[in-house]
Amino acid sequence: MRTYLRLLWTFFRISILGELAYRASFWLQIAESLIDLGTALAFVSVVFSYTRALNGWSADELLTLIGVYFLIGGAINMIIMPGMNRLIEQVRQGTLDYVLTRPADAQLLVSIQQIDVWKLLDVVLGMALLVGAMLWHGGLPGPFQLLAFALTLLAGAVIIYSFVLFLATLSFWYVRMENILVIFESMYEAGRWPVDIYPGWLRAILTFVVPVAFAVTVPAEALTARLTWLVLAGTLLLAALALLASRLFWRFAIRYYSGASA
Repeated sequence: MRTYLRLLWTFFRISILGELAYRASFWLQIAESLIDLGTALAFVSVVFSYTRALNGWSADELLTLIGVYFLIGGAINMIIMPGMNRLIEQVRQGTLDYVLTRPADAQLLVSIQQIDVWKLLDVVLGMALLVGAMLWHGGLPGPFQLLAFALTLLAGAVIIYSFVLFLATLSFWYVRMENILVIFESMYEAGRWPVDIYPGWLRAILTFVVPVAFAVTVPAEALTARLTWLVLAGTLLLAALALLASRLFWRFAIRYYSGASA
């Protein structure tokens, strides 16, 4: 674990040094994040100007969900998506050899090989929204709620990572998998609202096909005391199975890789 954290910190520092050469990107990211946040809060304001609850979700609970949405979304776009997009490009160009021949674990390297450090702003905004929602609600959640939130947040991140890795790994057989990742990012946008407000068919897709519900709604439910023990146990079990399945699929897929030096 110490080795993995050291590698992550190394890639993070390298990314910072690279991004500092283009400091205008920082201001553009601030503008983009603030516009995205303002749009989300504006929609919430409009909705709650007509009702006091959205399918049982109060305004402060929905603000909690939006905070989780920004927190997880920032982590996805900071670490997971850049690495997966680069993996697809490396497979297509036959340059994945440089990763596979390194002494560290190849899956770990492709997962953290590129980091968009400015997306850390979305993570910070998400945490600020969560604090604001808790203060609006009237205080901090209890210790069991915080523990459930931490577990489900980690499990949701693992599920999303495993799902995106599975999609990116398909590039060993198919080209232009970037389009699939773009579709995933579009569907993640639906996570800014609780999945139980959607029709049954769409709720099923966002839960079992594209696991947005486990990444956003479930952690928000944990923090707002809406989560049941059954859902908590199911989320943790699904995260473990998803991580194992993605690992096995990765090891199977790299056998079919033919690189520039093959």
